[in-house]
Amino acid sequence: MAEVLPELLGPMNTTGLPSSISTSSNRLKLRIVRFVSTQPSPRSGAIPRVAPHSVSRSTSGTAGPSCATIRSPDGGEERRVAGIGRRVLGSTGIEVAELGLGAMDTPTSKEGPATFQAALELGIDFVDTAREYSGSEFLIGEEVRARGSKDFVVASKTFSHNIDGSQRDVDRSMAMLGVDKIDVYQLHDISTPEAWDEVMGEDGALEGLQIAQYRGLIGHIGISTHSLDVARLAIESGAFETIMLEYSAYFTETAPLIDLAAERNIAVIVMRPLGGSGRTSSMRTRMADGYDGPLTAPNLLRYVLSNPAVSVAIPGARFPSRIEENVAAARAFEPMDEGEMRELEEEAGRYYY
Repeated sequence: MAEVLPELLGPMNTTGLPSSISTSSNRLKLRIVRFVSTQPSPRSGAIPRVAPHSVSRSTSGTAGPSCATIRSPDGGEERRVAGIGRRVLGSTGIEVAELGLGAMDTPTSKEGPATFQAALELGIDFVDTAREYSGSEFLIGEEVRARGSKDFVVASKTFSHNIDGSQRDVDRSMAMLGVDKIDVYQLHDISTPEAWDEVMGEDGALEGLQIAQYRGLIGHIGISTHSLDVARLAIESGAFETIMLEYSAYFTETAPLIDLAAERNIAVIVMRPLGGSGRTSSMRTRMADGYDGPLTAPNLLRYVLSNPAVSVAIPGARFPSRIEENVAAARAFEPMDEGEMRELEEEAGRYYY
């Protein structure tokens, strides 16, 4: 992970920032010490995630959500809270429910606040948002203010490609979210070579996030992309602790990159685990017309979570009922075997568009 190291940046100046950060024409310039990692080498096998291969359920205890222990190949165990398994976000060390919430569309419904509250009440504690998601950060901030504290993990994003814009977006996100530190902040949809060069170059958005991280405004830096080529560059750069990729039975091209990210101890956040809103709507229409095949929302979520290299899946939701359906599937989760995964991929291929 890229870090800004105080001992390498030198003494502090009167602005409270290292003297190697200077202001010129209202621009912060930073001599970045890039790609320094204190995490174990991937070859050590010390990847802080669970590999769900077998599930043993407990029938003891009081009534409520089912509990289970998911055992990894090395004998490790995964805690389940509110019946949902938990995984670690790579080198960040943050533990979250393996089912999160992609909050892009949540505020577009009148039931947005109730949807978000249902997610938190049912055990979801990882929420992804962005400056570009209209009203999403504010909706989350309203809940933070109502609760008086933040007891869930928030990941937001900047669509800016330059140093100034990314820092402004961090400040705006903090104000909207009502927090003094954001857990994960990501570069948003870096999906072309030109965009990659801009954010990674001098005075690029990455430098802005590194400054914000040094100031203690954000905890960890990530990236989201729809490009396989950019995803590989991001993983191999060593600059990011999280990467957001599309992955589902409909879209499996990212599977090798997800494995590569896990080998590098980079958390994998899966967007569109159910295939995206268009496919989800079509699936529900087919089911209403009597479809009884394997291509269902619970199976699609089960498919994604069966990949042990996935850190968290973040389907979107506009209504509390969708949250309830997703949580029920996560609580009932047992890993698919290879045959089941291939069968679902083949079925998805019949309906791909």
